[in-house]
Amino acid sequence: MIPPPGASPEARLLLIARALRAFVDGFVCVLLPAYLLALGLGAFEVGVLSAATLLGSATLTLLLGAHGHRFHHRRMLLAAALLMVATGLLFAGLSSFWPLLLIAFVGTLNPSSGDVSVFLPLEHARLAEAAQGDARTTLFARYTLAGALFAALGSLVAGLPDLLVGQGWGRVDALRAMFLLYALAGGVVWLLYRRLPEPPPHERPAPPAPLKESRDIVIRLAALFSIDAFAGGLVLNSLLALWLFQRFGLSLTAAGMFFFWAGLLSAFSQLAAPVVAKRIGLINTMVFTHIPASVFLILAALADSLPWALGLLLARAALSQMDVPTRSAFVMAVVTPAERAAAASFTAVPRSLAAAVSPSLGGALFAAGWLAAPLIACGVLKIAYDLAIWRAFRGVAPGGSPTRPG
Repeated sequence: MIPPPGASPEARLLLIARALRAFVDGFVCVLLPAYLLALGLGAFEVGVLSAATLLGSATLTLLLGAHGHRFHHRRMLLAAALLMVATGLLFAGLSSFWPLLLIAFVGTLNPSSGDVSVFLPLEHARLAEAAQGDARTTLFARYTLAGALFAALGSLVAGLPDLLVGQGWGRVDALRAMFLLYALAGGVVWLLYRRLPEPPPHERPAPPAPLKESRDIVIRLAALFSIDAFAGGLVLNSLLALWLFQRFGLSLTAAGMFFFWAGLLSAFSQLAAPVVAKRIGLINTMVFTHIPASVFLILAALADSLPWALGLLLARAALSQMDVPTRSAFVMAVVTPAERAAAASFTAVPRSLAAAVSPSLGGALFAAGWLAAPLIACGVLKIAYDLAIWRAFRGVAPGGSPTRPG
């Protein structure tokens, strides 16, 4: 991945690390429900484990926001990469629900289409320091592009267990091999983080920089983001894969192919996001691409044939992630530089907490046979969020750097 002109050299390392993490997340989110079903667990347990991953991420992110100022970003990124290795190894070696639930909570698995792990605020804080102005928005767009593109490529690998089964492997063993690949990727990420610049010997961790000047706007954004996250948790990629398995009997290989094309459309939309944002503003870009995506999701839930459902979901994928780089750039731009790490953490925590509640609800609805309900609820809630955030922040000047709303 190539950083934009004006970005510091470490931006390339962060983009490569993001791409690799997204690649393994891309197949894990599709394989996770299949793996749990193969172990004898049900739809409700899939939802609970998905919720545990998000709740654990929220807890780690909250601790990072409260105490992360005591340590340099590089050290915490290295620790997170080691946790990623341990997560893959333990998930491959365990079979019972309760141990898997514990690992899901403390580990780094990602059942969603975006990055919800503890890596996110750490990398965002470093990316914000790696570029300025429009170059920062472009850098965040390329960061999100790397995630979306390589997550799409990872989805193609989700069909590998079917090939291994055809070669005589047991199904559970074939699925476990993929979690070992996840652990290997964590080791490579650790090596990449090792190359990040170290702080000078005389540099001490900065003193606590709690939110002061930007406190009100961060609280307002965090509250709105939590609505969006709760809605998204109802149809995490793992639960959407489960819906396709149960509603249409889609195979693992076919599901992987669908998520590849969905991810590819999402990835290319990231290229358009900064261009559109320059013309109509960050907030307008977030809202006016998000609402049609939610409408497509609702229509997909009501579709009575697989081609229509997949077509509507692909149309949704082409629009639903354009708000991600613009949202990140907006948060970083409306707070002071000293508050950026805290703002990243304290906007991410409510999102993770809210998203941690809804997968269990979505899994319960699937288990009860109400297959359309989670998708419809997600679409309606996301439209409500879009209207609320547009009303609250529509005063941001279009086509330029965001200013603090009054």
